[in-house]
Amino acid sequence: MREESRLSAATTDETVRASAAKAAAALLMERCSLLAKVTERRGEILRTFLSPAMDEVHRTMQPWMEAAGMVVTVDRAGNLRGVYGTERGEGAARLLIGSHLDTVPNAGAYDGVLGVLMGLALLEAGAGGKFPFAVEVLGFSDEEGTRFGAPFLGSRAVVDELEGSLLECVDGDGVSVARALRDFAVRRTDLTEATLAASSAAYLEFHIEQGPVLESRNLALGIVEGLAGQSRCSVEFRGVAGHAGTNPMRLRKDALAGAAEWMTGVETIARRFENAVATVGQISAEPGGVNVIPGMVKCSLDLRHAEDAMRAALVQAVFDEAQAVAARRGLGVRAAQYHEHAAVRFDEKVVGMAERASRRAGYSTMRMTGGAGHDAMVIAPHVPSAMVFLRNPGGISHHPDESVAEEDVAAAIHAGLCFLDEFGAHVREKENAKHG
Repeated sequence: MREESRLSAATTDETVRASAAKAAAALLMERCSLLAKVTERRGEILRTFLSPAMDEVHRTMQPWMEAAGMVVTVDRAGNLRGVYGTERGEGAARLLIGSHLDTVPNAGAYDGVLGVLMGLALLEAGAGGKFPFAVEVLGFSDEEGTRFGAPFLGSRAVVDELEGSLLECVDGDGVSVARALRDFAVRRTDLTEATLAASSAAYLEFHIEQGPVLESRNLALGIVEGLAGQSRCSVEFRGVAGHAGTNPMRLRKDALAGAAEWMTGVETIARRFENAVATVGQISAEPGGVNVIPGMVKCSLDLRHAEDAMRAALVQAVFDEAQAVAARRGLGVRAAQYHEHAAVRFDEKVVGMAERASRRAGYSTMRMTGGAGHDAMVIAPHVPSAMVFLRNPGGISHHPDESVAEEDVAAAIHAGLCFLDEFGAHVREKENAKHG
């Protein structure tokens, strides 16, 4: 009978949590819509590193976080940080829950910001529960790299990796990262240091999937056990500009035609590397006249693979293709990699906690490797980490049509509440072992 009572109590507990999660999901969706209106470009969602729009996001979110019992600050890299459970002291184990608040141009309403609001929602849905650990919610200032071309500036600052050549990157106005940070410190005089708490014991990031896999499997949630490595490169073709009407086709050195041939080659090459993806997302042609043969073309190149050796081989193969195209067409070419991030495997204990928590909440899941870059890949080498993906209808992301279902958000919140239990048990176990 005692076993039946225990099971009945557990069922009741999860029923209560499911109801709280449903209400919290509705509020989270409202908040996503509200923050989507905070933008630096009329008619679309755009928030970039250290912009006034990010300041407005902080001003909007701070009262919500404080009402949930958090001590809220902004650090010198523009990261919004809220700590719950400060009464436990500096040495208390700390669970980090975070994602990013910046966006790509013409973005959707959920990429990044949903993950930050999830941390807040868990504390609110937990009704101010007392945990044997502190919780820190982080809203990273830059994951996308939209302003400076280099991603993860916010999370890199937190792990003391925002240095060297990264500080020299410039935006479209010629402002460097270093100068932007100095200007931000003048504008915001209440900033704290961008450091990682020494007691940080785990990091959990919720994020829409940004792909169609969960939808194809009819699953609300996916447990992410690793992220693909990525390389960002620049490729420049140099030809000879000339009049479009007076230069015969056989005598032209058209940099854009060479770049186009190379781009189709990149697509063919990437298909030879199983599970690799390659994208040319930006092209600029000079001089840019409608009646002028392009003499200079600059292309971006984004390459990703779950195995770093395969990614390195892919980079070399597409660089070799650029050289071959240039040689055939009598063009000059310069190709260089300016950003690289190794593939990441998440901590098995934290991944297991997320998986068990989802099952306890009543949801079937699958383990996944994420193809997009996330702040978790920066944090993971320093703090045991995991991610939970939410189903993304149509797999549409980085686009105004990006969406997530409210019931899937409720599922994630319910699973997150169960994760707090799992992590609490883990902390107690470690404390008991330490004290013998």
